[in-house]
Amino acid sequence: MPNSSSMAQFLLLAFSDRRELQLLHFWLFLGISLAALLGNGLILSAVACNQHLHTPRDFFLLHLSLTDLGCICTTVPKAMHSSLWGTTTISYTGCAAQLFFLLFFISTEVSLLTIMCYDRYVAICKPLHYGTLLGTRACAHMAAAAWASGFLNALLHTANTFSLPLCQGNALGQFFCEIPHILKLSCSHSGYLREIGPLRVSGCLVFGCFVFIVFSYLQIFRAVLRIPSDEGRHKAFSMCLPHLAVVSLFIFPGIFTYLKLPSISSASLDLALSVLYSVVPPALNPLIYSLRNQELKDAIRKTMTGYFSGAKNYIFSSVV
Repeated sequence: MPNSSSMAQFLLLAFSDRRELQLLHFWLFLGISLAALLGNGLILSAVACNQHLHTPRDFFLLHLSLTDLGCICTTVPKAMHSSLWGTTTISYTGCAAQLFFLLFFISTEVSLLTIMCYDRYVAICKPLHYGTLLGTRACAHMAAAAWASGFLNALLHTANTFSLPLCQGNALGQFFCEIPHILKLSCSHSGYLREIGPLRVSGCLVFGCFVFIVFSYLQIFRAVLRIPSDEGRHKAFSMCLPHLAVVSLFIFPGIFTYLKLPSISSASLDLALSVLYSVVPPALNPLIYSLRNQELKDAIRKTMTGYFSGAKNYIFSSVV
């Protein structure tokens, strides 16, 4: 068996051996990626171009859209290429790069979701201190800290994982490079423990973020229930429910993927969990956030109208 110093490539999981199903997977992933690109691109344009959306909530939503675009662009294009051309190989360097960027964007997204929960907690439970606690400088510092922590976490785990000697073949039971499946190829038990320890520490930190989010929402819901008017309660729930849905959709599968015991692992379960935390959220997040945010919906509609009008005028001028 090759070791990590001589291994030139890894074998990714093929969705199917039948050509018809391979093409079906390609078109399915193409539709998901286009939805993610369109939805997140519209949010980025709407927030950047509309002055009234320059609030802390929308500022962090812009950064969340960037991480969603990064996640979908890291895993899905390679999976589409594999399904279309029937290839399952990825180079050693390409695998390391894919793992690094996936961890980078996922770690940053966890931090951003936690910060967004703090934003909602301050807005509802401490509204008089909102301008002080979430000023422009504070928001910039928190966003920078989220990106920096994501970079350091990705660098640590990528370097640690690919420093392990690998002698259990080169077949990964996943359609992208993921730490648990790379660790299965390790031939060093001590090296395996060297990475599984920090991995579980990171998982516990993510779980700690989730506990913070749950505790914050308990305080938020207590405050919302004390609001006398139905309109006020509805507005408060409209701020919180989309974020809570995104957190549940993203964090639960991710935590289970990295902290589950090897004895309960299976190819179908691993595939479903990986799709749930790395592919589905980037496509659904824009829809979830825009459904209950009327200002964002109006801005997106205005942005789309402007794009269509500009394209129409350009085509008309070109024909004339």
